Amino acid sequence: MKHYLVTGGAGFIGSHLIDYLSLQPNTQITCLDNFDPFYSIETKKANIKTHLNKNYFKLVEADICDYTALSELLTDRYDAIIHLAAKAGVRPSLDRPREYYATNVGGTQNLLEFAKQRHIRQFVFASSSSVYGTNPNVPWSEEDTNFAPISPYASTKVSAEMLGHVYAHLYDIRFIALRFFTVYGPRQRPDLAIHKFTRLLFDSQPIPFYGNGTTRRDYTFVADIVQGIWAAINYRKSKFELINLGNNQTIALADLVRTIERTTNRTAKLQYLPEQPGDVPQTYANINKAKNLLGYQPTTNIETGIERFVEWFEKIS
Repeated sequence: MKHYLVTGGAGFIGSHLIDYLSLQPNTQITCLDNFDPFYSIETKKANIKTHLNKNYFKLVEADICDYTALSELLTDRYDAIIHLAAKAGVRPSLDRPREYYATNVGGTQNLLEFAKQRHIRQFVFASSSSVYGTNPNVPWSEEDTNFAPISPYASTKVSAEMLGHVYAHLYDIRFIALRFFTVYGPRQRPDLAIHKFTRLLFDSQPIPFYGNGTTRRDYTFVADIVQGIWAAINYRKSKFELINLGNNQTIALADLVRTIERTTNRTAKLQYLPEQPGDVPQTYANINKAKNLLGYQPTTNIETGIERFVEWFEKIS
């Protein structure tokens, strides 16, 4: 029997991971979530409703910043921690940097300390492509140390990665940091571009269009991300790794909007706005390391992924 502790398990990526873990034989899952009101608590509860009251599933409501609560409420033996909980979003971090450091750095330290005390040897951490910042050397490689984060959110992810290195070195905890590249799909957070744009299209509202539409993102479908996380949970070859999980393809903002227009058969109204502080001009993942170490191979292109997202969106609307 394997028991996995998933932090942020009621969120977008976490709930998809729990769906996947629930299909594995001889598996117990503890979902740790504080139901942060960054977006609808009801949405998060709906994400995990199919698992509630199942024998393999336990929900623990606690904040990762409260080490005492973690120690008192998490009483089982865990084979791995998959740490997805975080204060999310580049732009909000500009206004509330102390909150972001307290949760994303302090909370991660608490979980690493918890892993040390409970002798949990596998720790998978959700990092972000934002750590690369304005590095012009694309596609971004984990071996390239020429990165410069440009938001408090990004810097918290770098700090948490380095904490993981410390604990891997000192306490024999295998720490795998997965740098996610713009994850999308059903249940995506409502503040993120594809969800936000689709909702505004259906409401016949203007879409905020920052800059001239040439910024590019490497959008990665959530099912591909979950496959990468599962491989990282089972990875055993080294004690510390930084690994990109992306789609290894980019799309410009203007082309993304056109793709959503085609999929929804609707025409967007654009509200042109200046570029936002903290936003990077491009993200683009080199995924060779993920392929070599994890057997990672994304299979969902942006057109198919948006079709699946829109199908889900129409069901909940």
